[in-house]
Amino acid sequence: MTKNGEHYSTLEVEGESSRTRDTKGKSPVMEAPLIGKDVGHDRDGGAAVKRGVSVIDFVVRLLALTAALAATIIMGTTDQTLPFFTQFFQFRARYYDLPTFTYFVVANAIVAAYLVLSMPFSIVTIVRPLVKAPRLILVIFDTIALTLTISAAAAAAAIVSLAHKGNTNTNWIAICQQFDNFCSRSSGAVVASFVTAVFFVLLVILSTVALKSH
Repeated sequence: MTKNGEHYSTLEVEGESSRTRDTKGKSPVMEAPLIGKDVGHDRDGGAAVKRGVSVIDFVVRLLALTAALAATIIMGTTDQTLPFFTQFFQFRARYYDLPTFTYFVVANAIVAAYLVLSMPFSIVTIVRPLVKAPRLILVIFDTIALTLTISAAAAAAAIVSLAHKGNTNTNWIAICQQFDNFCSRSSGAVVASFVTAVFFVLLVILSTVALKSH
């Protein structure tokens, strides 16, 4: 075919008109991205990660409960009597003779009771890892329990340090040379309480990470 001095082949014109008809007659077919599948896959993956975090949370919570109970029982059963002169004249050291140690026992007992009550919430986060409310409750009360544990442990640690070293400025003598069993048991209870505090720090971190990934 010739037009205005230009040559077009019949094949090119027919091919062009054929493409034009296809374009006018049908709209181009586009494959829709499988958005639903990707979202579902991401959701399942996120749930699996959160469930893993919840399992770790439950295990750490059990360890914290063990440490808190150990601190409470050890300090609560700390009692030593030194026989001097006669059986009617004796020196005795008991935890409730010191208000700080009494506070220590009460605080760790409260923390242990809280940990027992928090177990069902931790189990709920394992069964339903995408639920946000139980994690929020746990992180709030874990923070409160952490504060209580640290305050009790720090106060008791000051008394234990004074019992070991004394204070020459105030003429307070070290009593641990005589009451060695009392000092060793109270020191062990303080260490167990600080271990409980470390576990609570881990619990707060785990809950915060799980909440942040929502």
